Amino acid sequence: MTRVRKKDDSAEVRKVTWVGLGWNAALSIAKFVVGVVGNSQALVADAVHSASDFVTDVAVIVGSHFWNSPPDAEHPYGHRRFETLITIGIGLAVAAVGVGIGYKAVIALLAGEASHPENVVAVMALVSIIVKEILFRYTRNAGRKIRSQVLEANAWHHRSDSFSSIPVLVAVVFAILLPQLWFADSVGALVVAFFIMHSAIEIAAPGLRQLVDRGADPDVLGKLRNLALSHPKVISLHGLRSRYVGSDLHVDVHIVVDDRMTLKDAHDVAEEVEQLLIDSNENVVDALVHIDPYNAKRAAQGDIKTIEK
Repeated sequence: MTRVRKKDDSAEVRKVTWVGLGWNAALSIAKFVVGVVGNSQALVADAVHSASDFVTDVAVIVGSHFWNSPPDAEHPYGHRRFETLITIGIGLAVAAVGVGIGYKAVIALLAGEASHPENVVAVMALVSIIVKEILFRYTRNAGRKIRSQVLEANAWHHRSDSFSSIPVLVAVVFAILLPQLWFADSVGALVVAFFIMHSAIEIAAPGLRQLVDRGADPDVLGKLRNLALSHPKVISLHGLRSRYVGSDLHVDVHIVVDDRMTLKDAHDVAEEVEQLLIDSNENVVDALVHIDPYNAKRAAQGDIKTIEK
């Protein structure tokens, strides 16, 4: 017995992402131009990071049209895995950017390339920090509200861009005030690369865990367990399992009911437990409840299926 709670958050995902896309496009262009004109490798690297945000925004907008499609014969559990794949893709894209920026910075340091940024570079870095922090908070709040894994991943991408602009600002200020520190700008670019790589791991890890069918956290399972046991006709339960498909949680459980109950009554109990789980506010969209009959004689003999609490 399965009951599915349908939801469509694609419109909200696209709205939030379009806002980020517009700002990312503007920031990446502005930082690249200022970085080139202002002679700052670190700011150019930061511009590339912002450009990667733009690319992942496009991926989210396109992907959101797919993952909310209803289940079909080939995808009986729906299409939320697209959300997982896009989340991992965002992480890999961020990682690629980090590797590229780090490589270029190391080459510049080894070659002894001097860089003397202009004052406007520091101003641009400061503007980027402020704008990206605002985008992070806006996107994260929206992601938490609709429980969207991909929006939260994109929010942290914004935060990584904000953080990566901080060493750019520091490096540029040092390079301007202390020209003898010819390597400051390249070091700033290298620090940006480390920030980006850390962000990539944080973004991709949840999606990778979902691909191997990691279930809900123990506290979530405990809440679901207590909800099922709260039904007055549920004697005990066992076999509570869960797995995520995208940001959706699928749950199945065996409940034990009185073996004198009619089939219809047992079915009604199962449906009521299913609804309790779906209404748990834990993003449960699919609940499968199996009925096991309680038998006093078997319980006395220690049958785990009839006595487990």
